[in-house]
Amino acid sequence: MHFFNDNRKNIWFLLAFLVISQKIFTMENKFNELNRRGRIEVVCGSMFSGKTEELIRRLKRATFAKQKVEIFKPAIDTRYSDEDVVSHDRNSIPSTPINTAAQILLLATDIDVIGIDEAQFLDDGLPDVCNQLADRGVRVICAGLDMDFKGVPFGPMPALCAIADDVTKVHAICVRCGALAYVSHRLVEGEKRVLLGETAEYEPLCRECYNAVK
Repeated sequence: MHFFNDNRKNIWFLLAFLVISQKIFTMENKFNELNRRGRIEVVCGSMFSGKTEELIRRLKRATFAKQKVEIFKPAIDTRYSDEDVVSHDRNSIPSTPINTAAQILLLATDIDVIGIDEAQFLDDGLPDVCNQLADRGVRVICAGLDMDFKGVPFGPMPALCAIADDVTKVHAICVRCGALAYVSHRLVEGEKRVLLGETAEYEPLCRECYNAVK
């Protein structure tokens, strides 16, 4: 008789423990959701400086931490892949190609971290989109060229740098003198601002070397 009474007590204790644990888990989830802090991070620099590599590193670390991650890139960027974000070193991560910044708001639901590669190719609505996402508690990481081949601030990048919580400027090495690169010098003729290319079309130069050849 005592055996059955003890078993019933153990079962009741177990049930009570499970109910309390579930309530604590639910409360923790609500607390974490309410206290999730959104932020905007920008990784910028010239071509061949490791911007996409750094973006991929941060996103993979977030994925490893079991955070919900979504990556976007401009549909115009098809150099290595129509869909994946691919660095010059051929590291890659799946992404969703988009034509406008506003599409991010439609496609990014229930996400912890959003990555945006080649942000300079998106429209001027991107800073507002990033602000809206950060205000919702989303961590937004943008990577892009800060200047075009003429050394002029590129697309929405200046505004993104202004509103970002954190800006990381990465540098390539000047191929002519070995100093830190300042700009992506175009090697082919043409005034068109957007010209997708690689080492055959662009080279990273420091300020002094760029001024000598421009």
